[in-house]
Amino acid sequence: MAWIVLIVSGLMETVWAAALSSSHGLTRLRPSALFFAALIASMAGLSYALRGIPIGTGYAVWVGIGAVGTAVYGMAVLGEPATAARLVCLALIIGGVVGLKFLH
Repeated sequence: MAWIVLIVSGLMETVWAAALSSSHGLTRLRPSALFFAALIASMAGLSYALRGIPIGTGYAVWVGIGAVGTAVYGMAVLGEPATAARLVCLALIIGGVVGLKFLH
């Protein structure tokens, strides 16, 4: 169960990062509210997951999911460049996250 919560928490990190960007410095109400709600959910989930997963593994997986999710959101929605080098780097992060899961 801790791994499922950790994955969802990592996805919520992507949500709060995207909402933070859309809030324009927390000046827009709806994206700001979404930012705070997703931030609280993400941190609460991470806190719960770390009860059963070592902190080094849990935090690295959480950050990796959030970083990859945010980068993919930027490329898919915001028109950020999806260069081959960038995709390779994201694949390396995904490989590290998967490796940490299976070596746990």
